[in-house]
Amino acid sequence: MLAIDLPTRAASLPQAWRSTVVGQAAGAKLKVLRMDGSAYPAESHDFDEALLVLDGRMHLQIQGQELTVQAGEVFIVPAGMPHAVAPGSHGTLVIIDR
Repeated sequence: MLAIDLPTRAASLPQAWRSTVVGQAAGAKLKVLRMDGSAYPAESHDFDEALLVLDGRMHLQIQGQELTVQAGEVFIVPAGMPHAVAPGSHGTLVIIDR
């Protein structure tokens, strides 16, 4: 097995905001995507979701507030919590979920 270069993998994706599963561990999916500065609409899930910004930054909208998640930071969205991404978010995002 080879190491996965996540920023390179995200950069090679044909469309921003479309994640791809790069592996699984302990029952969780590890996904990567490219943020391109555009907004992403609100969604919620029946499971917790970890959002890890590898490079760039994500402007996360949650509970009526906008939080900036910087490179190297992770935000864990609780199950059932609606969340969206505001314009200006860019870089590489790793998603860990089911």
